[in-house]
Amino acid sequence: MRRRTPPPPSPLPQREGIDPVRMRLPGEGSWATVREHLVERLGAARAGVVDAMLEAGQIVGADGRAVTADTAYAPGTFLWYHRELPPEAPVPFPLEIVYRDEHLVVADKPHFLATTPRGSHVAETALARLRRELGVPALGAAHRLDRLTAGLVLFVVRPEERGAYQSLFRDRRVRKVYEAVAPYDPGLVLPRTVRSRIVKERGVMAAYEVAGEPNAVSRVELVEHGARELGRYRLLPATGQTHQLRVHMNALGLPILGDPLYPEVTGPVPAGDFRRPLQLLARELEFTDPVTGRLHRLRSGRVLDAWASYDRWATAAQPASAPQPAAVRQPGAAQ
Repeated sequence: MRRRTPPPPSPLPQREGIDPVRMRLPGEGSWATVREHLVERLGAARAGVVDAMLEAGQIVGADGRAVTADTAYAPGTFLWYHRELPPEAPVPFPLEIVYRDEHLVVADKPHFLATTPRGSHVAETALARLRRELGVPALGAAHRLDRLTAGLVLFVVRPEERGAYQSLFRDRRVRKVYEAVAPYDPGLVLPRTVRSRIVKERGVMAAYEVAGEPNAVSRVELVEHGARELGRYRLLPATGQTHQLRVHMNALGLPILGDPLYPEVTGPVPAGDFRRPLQLLARELEFTDPVTGRLHRLRSGRVLDAWASYDRWATAAQPASAPQPAAVRQPGAAQ
């Protein structure tokens, strides 16, 4: 089997922690110039945008030289450019670091901050923030948390090691513990293991359960229950389906507080509205480092507001899970 030749390195630096867009021209085509292809590829309505970018020298080839309106089309050529970043409301909560060495960065992500750039969330993401703040442009995510979920996320310093860490999650060699605040049902027998088949369709906001062989397994434990008929739950997912814990808790009649999708999809939250965060937290990660062999046991220092103070969570203007001071662990520190 012939190996694919890797693309050349980008001649453009990151901007705000965001990589430039890489594009490869098709191997076959009748376009006379690069401009002709870009206008057809991006749509005639964007011809003015293409012309403006070409005139400003914003589209470059592998040698870093700007492509012009009359640059001849060459099949297989790589091009790079920075896309215009969408306007984003800054997420006004800190992104804590709980562990860092020459291979890993483990961050304690706040609610409302996306893990990686996607859609309208680009510069205001955990990955872009860490690249900027730590000065590590090659940093990449080993896995993801939903934007609305807070807690521990693992990032990889060296691109050549990213696959080893991603395989930990793919092969289920990471012990993950979540915490949630949800209604308390004295008639529900816990702990229990929930098994079901979950489907998440592209373009549909909520996932749902269907008949068939289970692809999602979660253990649900009640830690304690208190006032307002609320419970604090410990959740241990054995699989990683999209929205798995939220779907399983809802199926038990225990929808997680602050969930805009389960049991029903509510209207979109306006940008900049950080009230009533989803009360779901990725509390613990435990794994054996595939590169160093070190056993990591890491824990989030955040507190779910609805459990610490329900009234504050329900009525405060801008509540979020409150991070407790967490020291950065260096290599050799106790784990």
